[in-house]
Amino acid sequence: MDDRQATQEFDTAPRAPASLDPHVELGEFLRSRRARLTPENVGLPTFGRHRRVPGLRREELAQLAGVSVAYLTRLEQGRAHNASAEVLDALARALRLTGTERTHLDHLAGCRHHGDEPSPEDVRPALRAMLAALDGTPAYVTGRRTDVLAWNASAAALFGDFAVSGGNLARLVFLRPDQAFADREAEAADIVGALRRDATCHPDDPLLASLVGELSLHSAEFARLWARHHVEERAHGTRLLRHPLAGELTLAFETFRLPDGSEQTLTVHHAPPGSAAADHLRFLTSWGDDAP
Repeated sequence: MDDRQATQEFDTAPRAPASLDPHVELGEFLRSRRARLTPENVGLPTFGRHRRVPGLRREELAQLAGVSVAYLTRLEQGRAHNASAEVLDALARALRLTGTERTHLDHLAGCRHHGDEPSPEDVRPALRAMLAALDGTPAYVTGRRTDVLAWNASAAALFGDFAVSGGNLARLVFLRPDQAFADREAEAADIVGALRRDATCHPDDPLLASLVGELSLHSAEFARLWARHHVEERAHGTRLLRHPLAGELTLAFETFRLPDGSEQTLTVHHAPPGSAAADHLRFLTSWGDDAP
């Protein structure tokens, strides 16, 4: 393999995507997972040879998965469609994919262009009422493209008016220097993972393609993370936030995927009773803005 071929094989330079074609995305995802492994990771000998590319070579992955190099090349170049479940299983094992990554691989392999723009998203009135009833508990509902569809007064007091950032978490994290998330690395990875999953399920969504292009153009950080094909997600944990009046707050959060088929999620934040974070949160939410 010469240097030019090596560069082509793992060309992950950030760029605005021309499309969200699932076959192209599948090839890029396979290459990105291959790049993060070494022969030592998978029990292959290196023979002390100088390697011009990071990660496994295409020939090595083909050997591990029991597929031909020619077929793997077509997959990675977006030219092979209808990969069988057996081939996907073999690739997932060889690439040491996590459960979330394997699901993502299955979705990419099963995507078909349908040409239909996703329908507008509405938040049920009962869900809006529940948000309002969570007095003192910051909560919001997100939909496709990380759009924030509804939030309560406590969330507005903590994060600011989501409408200012166009009601979108990705724009808030990547394009607003005054955003509240203190752990930018974790939040940015979560946002990119969410957009990747949306792109898998809705490859023909023009608004999603436009958002990814906008973020890639205006945020080098987003472009770099997008090229990594990160798809993991945090459904719960702790979140470090920075507020101009209350200072730093560490809050626990839980994200629930709504069971009504709407693709919407509910995220709720809370602090341990009696903690300093609880006192700060109570102070903030006592004068929170009105929610939409």
